[in-house]
Amino acid sequence: MGSNQLNSPKVFSHKGQGKSTHFQPQMQRVFAAFYKQPKTMLMVEVETGIMRSNITRYVAKWKKQDCIKIVRLGICPISKSAGVQFLTTNPELFKSIVELSKPKGDE
Repeated sequence: MGSNQLNSPKVFSHKGQGKSTHFQPQMQRVFAAFYKQPKTMLMVEVETGIMRSNITRYVAKWKKQDCIKIVRLGICPISKSAGVQFLTTNPELFKSIVELSKPKGDE
């Protein structure tokens, strides 16, 4: 699992969107922050200095592409809010969270 995965064309392509070129490196920094270990969006904002509105946009895009998963819900160490999503872009961690995505009552 090298750095090639972090530069995956599927994750970072901006075909036809006409976006400013600074968004691609920004998106890569956010992806890498979630890849290192599961974090909340606020943790990534503090770590990278990238606005949470941008992080939220990237997370929504990656959810559609199945490139990010919720590892657990917990208390954010920064805001102390409960029930906050800890997210990861590391596919190695996706295997351990399959049980979380099963709907309750479909047993």
